[in-house]
Amino acid sequence: MKCINFNQNWKFRKLDQEVIEEAVNLPHDAMLSEKRSDINPGGGNICYFEGGDYQYTKTFNIPEDYRNKAVIFEFEGVYRNAEVLINQKKAAYRPYGYTNFYVEADSFLLYGQENVIEVIAHNSDQPNSRWYTGSGIYRPVHMYVLDKKHILMNGIKINTVSIDPAAVSVEVLTSASGEVKVEILDGSEVVAAAAIETRGKVTVNLDIPEAKLWNQEKPNLYRCKVTFGTDVREETFGLRILDWDHEKGFTINGKRVILRGACIHHDNGLLGACCYPEAEERKVRLLKENGYNAIRSAHNPCSKALLEACDRLGMLVMDEYVDVWYIHKTEYDYANYIADWWQEDLKDMVDKDYNHPCVIMYSTGNEVSETAQKRGIQFTGQMTEYLHRLDSSRPVTCGVNIFFNFLSSIGFGVYSDEKAKKNVDKALKAGEDAGRGKKKNKPVGSEFYNTLAGLLGDKTMKIGATFYGCDVKTRDAFENMDIAGYNYGILRYTHDLKKYPNRLILGTETFCKDAYSFWEIAKRNPRIIGDFVWAGMDYLGEVGIGSWVYEDYAPKEADRAGWLTAGSGRIDITGKPLGEAAYTRTAFECTDKLVLAVRPVKIKGKHSPSAWKMTDAMESWSWEGCEGERAIVEVYARAYEVELFTNGRLVGKKRYKKDCVVHFQTRYQSGELMAIAYDSAGKEISRSSLQTAGKETVLRAIPEESVVEEQGLCYVRLQYTDSRGILKPTQRDNLQVKVEGGILMGLGNACPYNPQGYRNSFTDTYYGEALAVIKAGDGEAVAVHVTDGTYNTRIEIPVLRKEGNRE
Repeated sequence: MKCINFNQNWKFRKLDQEVIEEAVNLPHDAMLSEKRSDINPGGGNICYFEGGDYQYTKTFNIPEDYRNKAVIFEFEGVYRNAEVLINQKKAAYRPYGYTNFYVEADSFLLYGQENVIEVIAHNSDQPNSRWYTGSGIYRPVHMYVLDKKHILMNGIKINTVSIDPAAVSVEVLTSASGEVKVEILDGSEVVAAAAIETRGKVTVNLDIPEAKLWNQEKPNLYRCKVTFGTDVREETFGLRILDWDHEKGFTINGKRVILRGACIHHDNGLLGACCYPEAEERKVRLLKENGYNAIRSAHNPCSKALLEACDRLGMLVMDEYVDVWYIHKTEYDYANYIADWWQEDLKDMVDKDYNHPCVIMYSTGNEVSETAQKRGIQFTGQMTEYLHRLDSSRPVTCGVNIFFNFLSSIGFGVYSDEKAKKNVDKALKAGEDAGRGKKKNKPVGSEFYNTLAGLLGDKTMKIGATFYGCDVKTRDAFENMDIAGYNYGILRYTHDLKKYPNRLILGTETFCKDAYSFWEIAKRNPRIIGDFVWAGMDYLGEVGIGSWVYEDYAPKEADRAGWLTAGSGRIDITGKPLGEAAYTRTAFECTDKLVLAVRPVKIKGKHSPSAWKMTDAMESWSWEGCEGERAIVEVYARAYEVELFTNGRLVGKKRYKKDCVVHFQTRYQSGELMAIAYDSAGKEISRSSLQTAGKETVLRAIPEESVVEEQGLCYVRLQYTDSRGILKPTQRDNLQVKVEGGILMGLGNACPYNPQGYRNSFTDTYYGEALAVIKAGDGEAVAVHVTDGTYNTRIEIPVLRKEGNRE
């Protein structure tokens, strides 16, 4: 099989506008370039961007000798309602915006001639999502050329049969009869091989000597090479066996694993929805560096690039299907399609995931209150059984908001078809009112409940989940899945462990501040198998639900359409770990080092009180101009007690009480902030300090990698520091960025309120920082120039040339 990169030289236009076509390469997110406005019906869910319908076209040649070949196109992700036409004939349609799909092109092609492929992405019917979706062909496209006698697409499935001794079974599906040869390679060495005749389907069993197992600490990978005639395919896989039961909990290769999970959305921050391998790997790496060992792909199937990164880095994955079933959450969401497409969607998700050792679980949905209804309970079982038929080696869950299920059962549901329709009407009326200068509309739908939870705090849903009616309205659905998915149900854990002795419980969505409590109960109870915090990394859309932003950065009467991100990540949208990330690492016992963090000093007018934000503390003691002002210091440690000092003077001593954080109030004094942690015997176990930055200011551009691959992405952090490299968070200005030898793909800062967006060559800083994302060209180096008019810096990043065919 020949795989051809089909991502270059497309033409793009918005269908309702008479404009010249724009030349683009894929992946491409059309939404990120749209206007943001208060009147757009998608509202804050999609950052107030306009929707639209978009056309992508590409001209390509098909040689005459392809007439005896099979030509197949793969689209890894098109948002949404994708139509594919080849030479003006409809070749495919796929409504779901997150599943990969294939187009068999043979009957549409002109051999020995020029051909035209056209893709139309329909995303004008807003609202259709509760978070930022992007628009268009946002994941890669491939063209496969095969002999008529070939291995079928996704026709190789590898199972670990045992680990001691190590053995695998390899199932191969082919288009014809013939000999199939299977080889297992460790690097370049063939460690096992067999050949067998097939009539279209065959299974080959192989023992692997001196096997190296795959797990999250040692993600050892093998390659499976399958030859059938002229068709040669390779699949990467890992040797590992999953098990789950009420005695041992969840195990990998016989060893119990507690999932320290993070929910993530599919966007890549400053790049919008565009899926680049480097961006996906960076996201995984940052999460793993900050103590997480698992991710939940919320609330849609993740990309192939993400799975490949997780395989290499040892990150576990719960791949999730969808956010809605048959009850609408927004007017035009996937509820209109799921009845006809759920089986094909799930099959494509499983085919994508099957050979990836990182995928350890499937989720059929998120906060689907249908699970409180007889029809929904049956549908839960249907999908679980169907997934078992497709793949019996992985458990199935579903994220159920326990309190919401109860509310829906008594007529106060967050979601319903009628509410979705009313929300659209309200949004449209609000847009008309805003155009006439009237008062802005109040939040509706899930935005209303997010706002309410922010005002009332995290305990609202957690205490609500303990009501007896919540148990009644979830227990039957939980019986129809392998692992019960609890959204914000931590206060039920102890009760339900006793009441349901065979139930496995997974915190499918949780608050950051519950990390310590979860970890302590999970260590004692194997049936508590893990926790997925909302959210691991900040994301676009659902604007402001987890943000603590002050008036210095978001004026009181600021345009709502300036809000851009949720502000809900333990890692911000630029990839910087926050104080909450340090708290989580400490809670999960991923570090034995004490960490100091300080809330911004002398800041007023906090926006968006949030249940999804524990703190906005950061690891800095550089608050210029704030001498003598009140400072709140947080100290994260697994210790008995801690002492805090400023410039050698004792501020106070505090003991840790059922948590790994204590708070001190003091007065800011430049110099040194130091904390010392002790065990119960008074023995020092850790100390840490923060230094105030010097008076001199330096503008720095710091690349995350020392080299960048040709046509690859490079992330460059822009910072105001002193001469020692200590960050100066109070330094603020607009930065201008110029790139030579590459393309500036995204530029911005971490503030959830960001009217500038990410598509300009300038950006404000946020607490002294910003981020540039650059795509390298094919020269020797990429040069980055940064200036604010006073301070300047310039760096060069060497480009690593790569071999290979170019389209």
